[in-house]
Parts: sequence; C-alpha cells; structure tokens
Amino acid sequence: MSRRFLELIGVAAVIMAVVALLKLAPVSVAGPTSLGSFVGVAEAAGGGAQAPTATGRAGAAAKAGPATKTSWGEPDLQGIWTNDYEVPLQRSARYANREFFTDEERAELDRQRAGAIGREADESRRKRGSEQDVGGAYNAAIFTTHKHLGRRTSLIVDPPDGKIPPLTAEAQKKRAAIRAFQLALVQATDVCKNNLPGCVGGKYGPPSSRRAETPPYYLTVGPSGGPGGGGGGGVINRSDNPEDRSLGERCMAAVLPDFGGNTGFFLQIVQSPGTVSIFYDTGQGQGWQRIIPVTASPHLPSHVRQWWGDSRGRWEGDTLVVDVTNFSPKTYFQGSQENLHLVERWTRLDANTVEYAVRIEDSTTWTRPWTVKLELNKQIDQANRIYKEPRCHEGNYGLPALLVGARAEERAFAEGRGPDPATQCTAGCGGFAAGFADDGEESNPLAR
Repeated sequence: MSRRFLELIGVAAVIMAVVALLKLAPVSVAGPTSLGSFVGVAEAAGGGAQAPTATGRAGAAAKAGPATKTSWGEPDLQGIWTNDYEVPLQRSARYANREFFTDEERAELDRQRAGAIGREADESRRKRGSEQDVGGAYNAAIFTTHKHLGRRTSLIVDPPDGKIPPLTAEAQKKRAAIRAFQLALVQATDVCKNNLPGCVGGKYGPPSSRRAETPPYYLTVGPSGGPGGGGGGGVINRSDNPEDRSLGERCMAAVLPDFGGNTGFFLQIVQSPGTVSIFYDTGQGQGWQRIIPVTASPHLPSHVRQWWGDSRGRWEGDTLVVDVTNFSPKTYFQGSQENLHLVERWTRLDANTVEYAVRIEDSTTWTRPWTVKLELNKQIDQANRIYKEPRCHEGNYGLPALLVGARAEERAFAEGRGPDPATQCTAGCGGFAAGFADDGEESNPLAR
C-alpha cells in the first residue's frame, strides 16, 4: 500500500472524527452566555431585575421541581452549576445593616456598572501608552463576564454586617511588612510620582536598596490585596524569578473556597458511592479537579500539606458537609494560608438550585470565624455535554517571556540604552481591572 494512500486514509479518518464531534457538540454553551445575563446589556434586558439566564428561567420566577436522589439513595448534587447573579463578597458601607437591595437599586447599580464598563476603552479615561493603560490590557466589556446584580447586598451572612472580620494583630503585622516591601519596590515609578492609588502609604523617591532583598514572607498576595496581583499584575514590582510574579501569572490562582469571578465560574459535580468529585472551571484557565472522600476516616497527618487542603465529607440528612484542613503555607485566601479551616455545606434545594455555605476560620488571621452563602443554579446538561477546556497560556508562554524581557531591560540599562527598570512599573500600577477605575466615579459602585 502506497504512502500517499495511507496519508489519504489518515486525513479522511480525522475529518470523520471532527464531523462526529460537531454533531455531538451544541453550538453554544449554557451558563451566562445569553446576552440577557450580562450587565453590559442591562438596558436591553429590562434593567436587570429579572433577566433571562442560560438555564431558561427568568430569575426566581420559574418554579423548580423537587431535588432528586442518586440510584444508591443519596441526595443528588450532580450537574454543572454556576451563579446566575453577581453578589459582592462584602457589603458596601452605603448599604450597612441591609441584607437586600431593592429592585430599583439593582437596576440603577446595573446601569452604573454597565456605563463604566462600556466607557473602559474611552481614551479620555486614561493616557494612552501609560503604565495604567497597559495594566488594563483587556477590554472588560468583551473579555470578562458581568452578570446582573442579585438581591443580596453581600455573600457574607455572618457577621451580620456582611464584612470580613478584622485581622488579628499577628496578621496585621505580616500584611504591613509585605506592604512596606511592595511600596519600596514601586517608589521610583510614576505610580508614586503621580500619587496614584497604588502608592497609598508610600512616597516617591529614588530606587530602593530593598530591590535586592529577599521578601519578608513567601509572596502570594498582590498590591491590591487579592490572591496574587493588583492592577498591572505581579506580586511585587520586580521579575527576578517566578515567585516575584502573581499566582495568576503562574497559573496557580485557583483558590478554595471559590465564589466565582468576572472571568467565569462553573462547577461540574459527579458522584459515586463514597466519593464526590468537583471540577472547578474558574478564572482564566485556572481549572482544577477536586476529590472529596465521603468517609469517617481522619484527615491526613498535619505535616502533609496540599494546595487545596485535605477534604473529608459526610452526609447530614440532605446536606453534604465537607471539612477541609491541611492547606499549604504557599496557598492564599483573603490573608489566610496554612491555618485555614473550612466547613462546607452543600444542599440541593430543588431541581435547579444548590446552596453552598461555608464557615471560614483561622484564629491566626481573623478575630472570629465568618460564613458565606452562595446560590448555584443548574445549567442545561444537554448543552454542556462537551464542557471543560482548562488552560492557562500565561504559564506556558507568558511567564518565561516576562522573565526574559526583564533580563533584556536590565542589559539595556547597563549599556545605556534604556531606563532603569526600577523606575518602570510591572506590578500594582493600577488600571481598569474588570473595566473599573481604581477610584472615583468610574470605580465599581459596589466597592465604594
């Protein structure tokens, strides 16, 4: 048989396989892909009060059927789930002591958010070519998801004020040391020269000698206080090694617990007797697989630490209760690391709804435990048969290129061909994260 003939057979087989896959796959993926579920078209969707979602339901108006059981008799949590509405983690001071927004407030906040996001690319908002312009590299109106606002004013239900409890003295000291190091490395840049929000607590000056120091702690938290990167990326304004950069740039930003974000959030739950599996499709390709043994066996020994901790599940009536300990000191959640302890409660409320509640505690980080509740809505199984494609090209290509670029900048400066890298901002520069300005009227109204 000729080589040419074998090649033709191979090409034909590939074409047939592609055709078969296309017949199986739907044109669109369920979830918040319907334009009506995005804030950016809140006006067309009627102000966001009851915009249709990809589940085919109009908010809470449609009555769902009862929750089901698995063939072996346990509550059935299986399916692909997401949050149909956006709810801020913490309650804004403007809505203190209020658990719910009015429908009028939701419509107005949707209008304000849609307006700010829609104006994100307007050159009048920022100077073209500035570090802040580069820091907002994505057009948020196109590349990120903005859902209509939900009724609740915060995901946090305890404490009653809807706020994360105060940090302990130990955690404050640690955070202050990290912040001082971050400020030292940005003090010679335009961020401090122009007194931008990224320099709050610092001052403009010559390049700091601390640029050569080892950080005071293993760095995971970016200048904005999030898990690895403020506006402009990076943990600190330096690129000596991968650990200087953010967890997101290193493809390690997925956290537990995860309450979703503006770059997408889907959970796929699969059950078998004695095991619950959850795939988290979250962030920009930060997907990960979680296995929860449903067992009375104890946790792993305390010296065994894992990125997403060690989970042990049990059934309490219709609720899956999951105890999570043994986190790694290199993970990060709102200031907590190896001492984080979670007690999760997964409850199927009806055919279309799972309530996720989690008690979060770390006595070395917060002055008291706190609790979050999140409602997850079922997505169409048929439309999501071919579902996950977690990928993170930043880690495959972007990070090595970033480090190579930093070395090239250092050589150019040494040879008199370029500016001092210490005067250039690559972390905490500010910008338009998620389409909002750092402060002022163009900032996120839910964070003011």
